[in-house]
Amino acid sequence: MVSGPLPPPAAARLTRRAAAFTLGSSCALPALAQFRVEITGVGLTQLPIALAPFRGEGQSPQKISAIVQADLERSGRFASVDASGAAMDETTRPDLALWRQRKADALTSGSVTRLADGRFDVRFRLWDVVKGQDLGGQSFVVTQGDLRLASHRIADYIYEKLTGERGVFSTRIAYVTKVGPRYSLWVADADGENAQSALSSPEPIISPAWSPTGLQLAYVSFESRKPVVYVHEVASGRRRLIANFRGSNSAPAWSPDGRQLAVTLSRDGGSQLYTIDAGGGEPRRLMQSNGIDTEPAFSSDGRSIYFVSDRGGSPQIYRVAASGGTAERVTFQGNYNISPAISPDGQWLAYISRVGGGYKLHVMDLKSGSVSAITDTSADESPSFAPNSRLLVYATQQQGRDALMTSTLDGKIKARLASQGSDIREPDWGPFAKQ
Repeated sequence: MVSGPLPPPAAARLTRRAAAFTLGSSCALPALAQFRVEITGVGLTQLPIALAPFRGEGQSPQKISAIVQADLERSGRFASVDASGAAMDETTRPDLALWRQRKADALTSGSVTRLADGRFDVRFRLWDVVKGQDLGGQSFVVTQGDLRLASHRIADYIYEKLTGERGVFSTRIAYVTKVGPRYSLWVADADGENAQSALSSPEPIISPAWSPTGLQLAYVSFESRKPVVYVHEVASGRRRLIANFRGSNSAPAWSPDGRQLAVTLSRDGGSQLYTIDAGGGEPRRLMQSNGIDTEPAFSSDGRSIYFVSDRGGSPQIYRVAASGGTAERVTFQGNYNISPAISPDGQWLAYISRVGGGYKLHVMDLKSGSVSAITDTSADESPSFAPNSRLLVYATQQQGRDALMTSTLDGKIKARLASQGSDIREPDWGPFAKQ
């Protein structure tokens, strides 16, 4: 990418990392982009949970228990225990000894009821089978369109009660598709479903990046025949121009406090890193470099910026203070490392490394420096962490088709979010909703 050829998929598709070096040109999709989640792999330590069919879900447009089960399995932390045929709801006092015999550590039951006004009343209860404890439950009154969101919130509740960590199933992802000559920026549930088009254009849209509040997306648009950075309000569709300087404006990355963006600009010759206020204004250059510096990513504490540079002769990942100064090299394994993403807890660096002509997702423990390759595909790109730092989403190709994947950090559990016939790329996982 920086000094060598782009990965085969990126060379033809003008991805975020290509944008810093390739200034090309040229979305409306007829229907929502739909996904099918396929989960593979076996984790080493998984909590066995039984999810009884929700009473009344046979008459519901969404099968609540199946959505919750898929969410929990995709996390890599849970294994499903067969609960088919169990006649229960949230008011049932279950025979926990029976479920212990079935090797379940936890049990969930619930109901979904259509109300007279057309909305749905969704209720559930969670049990700790081992300790014999009622772990509580929740109820939601939602429209038909929010049944999936209610299901994701149930999965979040279960995940947090049983692991002590916050679940990410009700968060959102953004990604870009290309169908024919047209591009679309989509916002979808974390499982890829319920996608809504945020922007369509006959010109490329690249580099979507969620703001820390989850209310805005920064991205690069080529609609003016050059790369320009915008910030887009997801709810209203309003947007503002952030960077339209001479040359290329690309690779926006939000600071954790949402007050500024790091961007790659070529206004002063060559691709260099700058920060700019989130409302726009005059950019501030971070350092002087003779190489190409691009793909900035803030550290979780906002004190550092990770980026890609060919200053040492080949693309590697470096780190510099957010205020600027001298950069230090971070990656040393391999001669082509790009697309850094930092986990929200600050412990992990995900990036793409060229290995044997392929491009594979790697994860580095930032404390120890140990690195693991976590995929068996060879066209990986654009990794992004879930807000609880436990999962990654990335784009790749499987059996000749584009796909979004999620993976646990050890690579043991993967879920393929398989689209139908569209060129799909550049996912970015949004933050937790503000409570």
